Amino acid sequence: MTADVRPVDHELVRAAADLARTRCRGDNHTMAAAARARDGRIITAVNAYHFTGGPCAELVVIGAAAAQGAYELDAIVAVGDRDRGVVPPCGRCRQVLLDYFPTLKVIVGKGDRVRTALIAELLPETYVWADHQLEAE
Repeated sequence: MTADVRPVDHELVRAAADLARTRCRGDNHTMAAAARARDGRIITAVNAYHFTGGPCAELVVIGAAAAQGAYELDAIVAVGDRDRGVVPPCGRCRQVLLDYFPTLKVIVGKGDRVRTALIAELLPETYVWADHQLEAE
């Protein structure tokens, strides 16, 4: 049996790390995300922390991508400020990413163990938002 090896998009990791290093300041913006659109563009964003909650960087990048006309994303990564490196998406982000982009590749892991996983692998046996909609007759 052959292992399904997915290459890591190191350019995407660098884009998120550069954004985290240069734009994440204080407690309001502590995470950066970078996503590769189907057309090859890299879209970046930071989180918007607030004590009442706030969108994670992965969710902000979905909106930023749509604002730039990129509605199909192929890969995403989040990186923490203060050189924390790659940070896996939280449960809410995993569900949203799966609902929007069921074939999305997500970069996870630490240091030299960074790898690419499919979003469905990070949220197995999940509820799928579209499942509640009835097929049109």
